[in-house]
Amino acid sequence: MERKNFKYGKEGKKPGQYPQEIKEQAVAMFFRTRPDFATRADCARHIASLLGIGSHETVQNWVRQSEVDGGQRTGVTTDDLEELRRLRRENAELRRANGILKAASAFFAAELDRPQNR
Repeated sequence: MERKNFKYGKEGKKPGQYPQEIKEQAVAMFFRTRPDFATRADCARHIASLLGIGSHETVQNWVRQSEVDGGQRTGVTTDDLEELRRLRRENAELRRANGILKAASAFFAAELDRPQNR
């Protein structure tokens, strides 16, 4: 499927918002056509131009992540990255809640320490 007139990235969607289908297609094309090119970068450039992806480095990143997920390269898998993001969001929310509770307890402690005028 050729998409020369279609652009993702800066001209289309927000950066980093390529559909999963395009990522999978690009990775599959890379592994299928890699022997036809002298370097991985040349292969990635060709695929990026065919699919309308702004940068060949984007394709290279997808390929590297695919290799990590497949156990062919060392690194953090996609599942581990998603879990880490989830835990970081949860940690940030807990820190915010803790800050609110500390402020509330300080406020109420100050209220209790004030002399009552009756």
